[in-house]
Amino acid sequence: MDRDNIADLIAFITIAQERSFTRAAARLGLSQSALSHALSRLEKRLGVRLLTRSTRSVSATEAGERLLTTVEPRFEEVDAALAQVSEFRDKPAGTIRLSAGEHAINAVLWPRLQRFTKDYPDIRLELISENSLVDIVAQRYDAGVRLGEQLAKDMIAVRIGPDWAMAVVGAPSYLKGRTLPASPQDLTDHVCINLRLPTHGGNYVWEFEQDGRRLNVRVDGQLAFSSSSHILSAALVGSGLACIPEDIAAPHLRTGALVRMLDDWMPSFDGYHLYYPSRRQTSPAFARLIEALRYRPT
Repeated sequence: MDRDNIADLIAFITIAQERSFTRAAARLGLSQSALSHALSRLEKRLGVRLLTRSTRSVSATEAGERLLTTVEPRFEEVDAALAQVSEFRDKPAGTIRLSAGEHAINAVLWPRLQRFTKDYPDIRLELISENSLVDIVAQRYDAGVRLGEQLAKDMIAVRIGPDWAMAVVGAPSYLKGRTLPASPQDLTDHVCINLRLPTHGGNYVWEFEQDGRRLNVRVDGQLAFSSSSHILSAALVGSGLACIPEDIAAPHLRTGALVRMLDDWMPSFDGYHLYYPSRRQTSPAFARLIEALRYRPT
């Protein structure tokens, strides 16, 4: 295969992955015109149409999907092999893209990665905050972060954090004149602040457990956010009860700005794990990241 064929294939793969000529051109550092010519050459050479364009997006034809499925893994293997060559450098290098929720980034990733970025200045990190469950392979992430119970069986997982729990909290200004809930069912009599889940298109159902009995409660209220930090801010000014990670609530519980309730009903969650495809060849940079994040109980 000559150099032009390889370049045209790379152009096709990038357009198919990005589903956009504009984004693909920016990623490859080419003009959209050059990218379009490369695709046209490849389609002419093969005698089939590989991509279908609409006013809003680009999608692969059946022939394009088959070619992408066959060729894309080969280029990924080449990328991984090139990354491994960096082992011979004085310091590992490369870009690592991670998908994680806001809480995982704030509570686990960033506290450890501050030191990591100083130790490995040639490694670039992209931390994309997403509260929805994404397909890290399709979205071209190197790894993602999820709770242990949410992991797919075909992924390699490394624990990076301890078990943790949620906390139901409210500000004294909200609780004044109201009766604290004695059981999860009592939450239906309260104004609650919801967490919106993009993946499911609905709100987080508050989870409770006591003596082996599990109970889910759909709460109601005037406000819903997609961020725990915004929910915390609303709870602090008395907008309603909130269910947030206990480590976020802890500083405000100590000062009395928030009051905790239903503590004996809160279940423990299997801690955060870094996960990545089992077929991924671990580069030196990625291997260093795993070791930096690996959870080591004290």
